[in-house]
Amino acid sequence: MNAASLTGMTALSIGKDIRLTSAEELEATLRHIGATRYHSLHPFHRLLHGGKLNKGQVQAWALNRYYYQSTIPIKDAVVISRFRDRATRLEWRHRIEDHDGDIGSEGGIERWLKLTEGLGLDTAYVESTEGILPATRFAVEAYVHYCREKSPLEAIASSLTELFAPNLHEERISGMLEHYDFVNPDIMSYFKRRLAQAPRDAGFALDYVKAHAVTPEQRASVCNALIFKTNVLWVQLDALQHAYVEGHIPPGAFVPQEHRRAS
Repeated sequence: MNAASLTGMTALSIGKDIRLTSAEELEATLRHIGATRYHSLHPFHRLLHGGKLNKGQVQAWALNRYYYQSTIPIKDAVVISRFRDRATRLEWRHRIEDHDGDIGSEGGIERWLKLTEGLGLDTAYVESTEGILPATRFAVEAYVHYCREKSPLEAIASSLTELFAPNLHEERISGMLEHYDFVNPDIMSYFKRRLAQAPRDAGFALDYVKAHAVTPEQRASVCNALIFKTNVLWVQLDALQHAYVEGHIPPGAFVPQEHRRAS
């Protein structure tokens, strides 16, 4: 499967004319989707990593992204609920622990709150999610709904954006530390931790879909699930760009300077 044969892809699917006849073709197509649709390519990320945003705009990004991060364990609990197979549930369960943490251990959500606190946002306001953009809420809730309503295979496949996350995390760590004097290594701990977690999670999910998607139709559904997930991530950045770069903040959403950390 080469890139030239994938030109029929739409914003929704790989197209009706593509028939993937092997696990190798499936993986090649998944990697092509990541290379062409992952949100690392979005203009907002280029601004963020290149030091082109002001502190208020970075705060808006972190605030809105918190809703996605804090919903991931809910999504993963939904995925677990789809499986009668105990081994799959056990494998998937650590994802919840990675984000929620456990008694005496810090999770990804706490590390994200360190980021928002370090950026000067009030933690109670962040956790309330009252100020996030409507598009953020709609996109994240659509992701949970997708995992609940689609097949278990598609629910797992939708997590495959993790294949492409480590490079983005590395770019984010280096870019933000280099360009923003209000960012320090301590508040970037979420991304450092995900450098180890994401490849492990992605490896399991990739092996799973390659083993369980055994027909062209199932392989297409796996690819379409990844396309859906890239859309979930992309539209959140569209909303941030529209609101905080182009200046069209919707009523009631976060306005920089209004929600500083309580002293």
